[in-house]
Amino acid sequence: MGVNAACPADGLAVPHSYTLYCPPRRTSPRVARDFVTSVLRTLDLTAAVDAAALCTSELVTNTYLHARGAGSVLWLAIELPTVRVTVYDDNPTEPTSHPAPDLDEHGRGLHLVGALADKWGVCQGAPLGSGGMRGKGVWFVLAAG
Repeated sequence: MGVNAACPADGLAVPHSYTLYCPPRRTSPRVARDFVTSVLRTLDLTAAVDAAALCTSELVTNTYLHARGAGSVLWLAIELPTVRVTVYDDNPTEPTSHPAPDLDEHGRGLHLVGALADKWGVCQGAPLGSGGMRGKGVWFVLAAG
């Protein structure tokens, strides 16, 4: 058998994705951050690791704190030259970014995502089991290298 041009040996020439279910637990942001870090390091996309890990942690933390439903679904899409992470939940309310008082420990997550990501936004709808048509996804895109 010959090598199929649609499936290159390095595996990175074609878009691919990874999915993680995040239960509504306080440990989910760390697990999600470690998951994204592990995938990106394994694929030698180390230039995106730190920003992707922090942004992922912020989005999953927001889901844990504000959605409170059945949890969230994290979708990590690799389509070089970019990496996209979307966190879906069952809360249809779009997150808002507002200034946090200097001493507050909360309220800076979306500001960090906006500062680190090349783009970010919100899309309505979520996979079944994480909100379906009434849910939403918050996403960010980073250059992969």
